Amino acid sequence: MARTTGDFTAADLDFLTERHLGTLTTLRADRTPHVVAIAFTYDDGFVSIISSDGTRKIVNIEERTRAVVCQVDGRRWLALEGDAEVLRDPAAVAEGERLFEQRYRPVRENPDRVVIRFAVDRVLGKA
Repeated sequence: MARTTGDFTAADLDFLTERHLGTLTTLRADRTPHVVAIAFTYDDGFVSIISSDGTRKIVNIEERTRAVVCQVDGRRWLALEGDAEVLRDPAAVAEGERLFEQRYRPVRENPDRVVIRFAVDRVLGKA
């Protein structure tokens, strides 16, 4: 049954701050799923993912905005869905890097870095 971020429990929010990787699913031009492993952050209803410009996931999002991030750890899992956008402005990229560093590790230098960001409008699973 689909939920929203307003339904998150303390356990859900804790799960989204633990250091785990997830997957990002976007749609290719032929509408088949493109799934890649990613590091992501969740903050106040928004998912952020840092990436390099021009990758397949960036192209897919710019052509078809729907995206799903899924995190799994044993029996705990959450899928976060929304309409994504690609942000290139330096302030948005810096914020994406800051969030990434809080959850994972210092970022490497990448002059082609962009941020994928979306407001979560559907949640599946339970942590």
